[in-house]
Amino acid sequence: MLNTLKIYHTNDVHSHFEYWPRIVKQIKTGRAEFPAKGQSLLYFDCGDFMDRANSLTEGTLGQGNTLLLNQAGADAVTIGNNEGITLTKEELYSLYTEAEFPVLAANLFNEQGERPHWAKISEVFTTEDGIRIGVTGATVAFQAFYHSLGWRVEDPFQILPEIIADLKNSCDLVIVLSHLGLNFDERMAQEICGIDLILGAHTHHVLPEGKRINSTLIAQTGKFGQYLGEINIQYDASTKKIASKQARLIELTDIAEDNQGAELLDELKQKGEKVLEREVAFLSEPLHVSWYEPSPFAQLMADALKEWCKTSYSMVNSGTLLESLPAGPVTKGDLHRICPHPINPCIVDLTGDEIKEIVHAGLSREMIHKEVKGFGFRGKVMGRMAFSGITVEEAVLEDQQSHVKSIWLNGEPVIDEEIYKVAVIDMFTFGKLYPAIARNKTKTFMLPETLRDLLEWKLKKMNGQ
Repeated sequence: MLNTLKIYHTNDVHSHFEYWPRIVKQIKTGRAEFPAKGQSLLYFDCGDFMDRANSLTEGTLGQGNTLLLNQAGADAVTIGNNEGITLTKEELYSLYTEAEFPVLAANLFNEQGERPHWAKISEVFTTEDGIRIGVTGATVAFQAFYHSLGWRVEDPFQILPEIIADLKNSCDLVIVLSHLGLNFDERMAQEICGIDLILGAHTHHVLPEGKRINSTLIAQTGKFGQYLGEINIQYDASTKKIASKQARLIELTDIAEDNQGAELLDELKQKGEKVLEREVAFLSEPLHVSWYEPSPFAQLMADALKEWCKTSYSMVNSGTLLESLPAGPVTKGDLHRICPHPINPCIVDLTGDEIKEIVHAGLSREMIHKEVKGFGFRGKVMGRMAFSGITVEEAVLEDQQSHVKSIWLNGEPVIDEEIYKVAVIDMFTFGKLYPAIARNKTKTFMLPETLRDLLEWKLKKMNGQ
């Protein structure tokens, strides 16, 4: 006679709560029905459950998200980069104050090399028929970002093997809650013995039936709560041997909403929005932004970036500003609405030749109209680059396109081999947007402030505050 352990899992919800009451309904229904069928049920979240682009999360600093996980009956979670590096150290310490579940973050430490009190290495769950399930968790090692916030995040491949070996010695089933990404999950399955199940995240892969490597099953549910992941593990309770492991994704469109889940969501949304009603500045005239032409609001953003970072030069894409601001009072909610990204300032050392390369790229039609997803960007298109301390002369040529004619740095010609400190934004350091910045070895990330914090600071400064 085989018994069944059912595991529900989510990842990368990013505070997209359109389907959340349905997820809660499915979990609650399972908890009510499965024990009578001789099935045990666990629910895990694998990080990036929160995203400060959502006003509920921004207004409650993620603590509202924790209450939602409580209501869903989460058995354990791990943290993603949105929990780990978009909050200050103090805010992250407060994030799980009311949590009714363990937070598994085996590779996160404070500067003294100690794990924070709210994080655990692992947790062991025992079914009614005596099967022991050992669970650990790890998050992606964005070391420069964590270091800037006063944390140490270690290579999970240095931390996990010993933890998994210990769990394997004392448990019948070993699970890793991984916010590392599919490539690292595959590597983990190949290199670390003893893992039965990896519940993945970070790379937003949709794995309808999971992926098997050796004896390890890897599962991931995409993003934004579009699916609820379900794992069915059959085992022999007498021998404590696993007979089978199956993964599937549950479509949520036909599942009814949980009324209490919807009510709590609405309550927390109102609470978050109330916090964001606080007025922070006053505009005597509108601030207009254009993604395709030079505009005063984009220029103000570039000026704020340069002044905050105390550099002589800065560059930022106008697509980071989603709307113009009308004259009148400006609230925290206004700034959050027009600049919701978890994007931070960054200082890089660039040669004059690299600055020229970036200026030409940033003003190209291709880059201005480029649609971008990821890198913390919550906008639509990159938009035209705005500069402070950098003057660009353009000319319309026979192709009817604007082309860079000359570039000046505070009125001086650019020296190709000279090194200049330039304030940019951290999204430029990722991927292939600007290779000269991405490959740069001298990056200083200015955390925890985001672009909207710089806007608030600049507007208050303009108001004489």
